[in-house]
Amino acid sequence: MSRATYLDYHATTPVDPRVLEAMLPYFTEDFGNPASRQHAFGWKAQEAVDKARSEIGSLIGASGAEIVFTSGATESNNLAVKGAAQACRDKGDHLITVVTEHKSILDSFKKLEREGWRVTWLGVDRDGFIRLDELRAAITDKTALVSVMAANNEIGVLQPLAEIGAIVSAAGALFHTDAAQAAGKVPIDVHAMGIDLLSLTGHKYYGPKGSGALFIRRRKPKISLCCQIDGGGHEQGLRSGTLNVPGIVGLGRAAAICRAEMTAEAARLSSLRDRLLEGLRAGFDGVHVNGSLTHRLPHNLHVTFDRVEGESLLMALGDLAVSTGSACSSGSQKPSHVLEAIGATGEGAGASVRFGLGRGTTDADISFAIDRVTTVVKSLRRAVAVT
Repeated sequence: MSRATYLDYHATTPVDPRVLEAMLPYFTEDFGNPASRQHAFGWKAQEAVDKARSEIGSLIGASGAEIVFTSGATESNNLAVKGAAQACRDKGDHLITVVTEHKSILDSFKKLEREGWRVTWLGVDRDGFIRLDELRAAITDKTALVSVMAANNEIGVLQPLAEIGAIVSAAGALFHTDAAQAAGKVPIDVHAMGIDLLSLTGHKYYGPKGSGALFIRRRKPKISLCCQIDGGGHEQGLRSGTLNVPGIVGLGRAAAICRAEMTAEAARLSSLRDRLLEGLRAGFDGVHVNGSLTHRLPHNLHVTFDRVEGESLLMALGDLAVSTGSACSSGSQKPSHVLEAIGATGEGAGASVRFGLGRGTTDADISFAIDRVTTVVKSLRRAVAVT
């Protein structure tokens, strides 16, 4: 069986060989526990962890002291949302988020809602953007937290973080953003954008799975969170558990590589993405882009094909690895909540596909994808016409 052509880099990315090389010594040679402060093995591990904090902080315009390590963006989101809400209860009982967020955000807010918090669920326009006027109207002096993702994990839309941050800051609330898809792909400056809390994960930017981080602003004033995992007081008392040193080293090295190569890689991928769209539109009609093409991740293309059924399309694509939406909800047969929010579902909506390009994507991969999708879509349409 030939190796599949992988265009699902939103779901996960391979570990960069340079990242793996940095990680390997910390499995077998420099295997110390950073909490072991009495000997050189622990000191060496702590030095590696501190370096990774600085590398991750530099990627997003933060200091290393503002980085707390987690197991990934889902845990970071839970710690940010639940931890901030619980710590800010005296400030107010109101929270704001967006209907197109990742499930780890939506489910965290639903849990808080069941516990008595008032939650405002902001909608989006047809391009996937929140309406800033609706945010201004919703926020009050009782709003403790606003959470808006940086880049949507399905349609790739980039929200106006700086504008959102200014609105939230003026109201005296905290601003959290899930940057799992954006970190390492587009520039982020947490302080310039008014971001108080930011979640990221390594496996979305060529680092290891099971390693993530939460940025927690320490300035003017330091933010307090209620921890969600007790037992030892690690990570400033916010996330107990022995640190995953190899994973943390990989997370930091991946961040440093992204910081150095982001601009050039974004230009390369956006060019390939545009060629993919042009090729699909040249091959057949009824191709619709979901979400804004202007304010979008450079490696994302989410399209709907008229007169085609989604599962049939994915099965027929064979060795072209793409997705219909979020990999975290891949077992669900329900329509995408993101596509529902932008009005791209319903009877006759067609098949929607998310193409995620990455470091390994070549011109040949794009040509293959164009040819394969064109052939399959035309074949499926002919079959429908016959029946």
